[in-house]
Amino acid sequence: MLKIAYSSIYSHPLPVGHRFPMEKYDLLPEQLLYEGTVVASNFFEPNVLDEKWILNTHDSSYFEKLRNLQLSKSEIRKTGFPLSHQLIDREIHIMDGSVQACLYALQYGIAMNIAGGTHHAFTDRGEGFCLLNDIAISANYMLGNQLAKKILIVDLDVHQGNGTAEIFQNQDNVFTFSMHGASNYPMYKEKSDLDIGLPDGIGDDGYLKILNQYLEPLIDKVAPDFIIYQSGVDVLASDKLGRLGMSILGCKERDRIVLESAKRHQIPVMCCMGGGYSPKINDIIEAHANTYRLAQDIYF
Repeated sequence: MLKIAYSSIYSHPLPVGHRFPMEKYDLLPEQLLYEGTVVASNFFEPNVLDEKWILNTHDSSYFEKLRNLQLSKSEIRKTGFPLSHQLIDREIHIMDGSVQACLYALQYGIAMNIAGGTHHAFTDRGEGFCLLNDIAISANYMLGNQLAKKILIVDLDVHQGNGTAEIFQNQDNVFTFSMHGASNYPMYKEKSDLDIGLPDGIGDDGYLKILNQYLEPLIDKVAPDFIIYQSGVDVLASDKLGRLGMSILGCKERDRIVLESAKRHQIPVMCCMGGGYSPKINDIIEAHANTYRLAQDIYF
């Protein structure tokens, strides 16, 4: 069964006119249920993640400042969200959602989180709508509990996974692969184990050719026993923060390549959603929903 982390806490209230499409976290599960891709039992409710796993990835001083709402105005501005206890509670639940999805992936081959993919959170700071890094926390949880020996992070969000790259820069048992817009945010890129910078406007054919060129050889080289897939849909041509030229069908084919590769190699995969900022919320939901449809088709 496809297990999916979801909680109503994911859809956090934001000021009117805020550019982050928070409503997608309610609309996506509603769409998946409406069309019959999933049923209610596919979803599970994340809990509050044990603090020790947050501190296994993030500096204790940063987490204390975050939890006590003591970030400076500049630090808050870089995260992109107004700081509140409710927001921190949301983040901690999202972290647990990804950790629990990893455990389900071991059982079923794949599992997913309606939220997550918070790859701009560094060891000691948050940026770009990311306060804690669920990708890194999940990877460290799996390694710390001897549930995986080598993890491949496949980050196909349009923005480089700079926080994830920084966290794992000196860790041999996690390989970070980021394929992103070369001239897009963040202005200063960290060094992943493999970075593929893409030109503005690249379309489906060019994008998918590059992904096919790198992914299979990378899996053969790294030989991971677990994959974490950040499947941001801000690669769409319609995305106001993306600057690439992909269609919804091209984005779906991207996901198919990743999921079929993981299935073929019998490597469990946890998928977290990442970004998506198209002006039409329907575009965001359709592109995200395709990832779930493919998971059902390929694995179940």
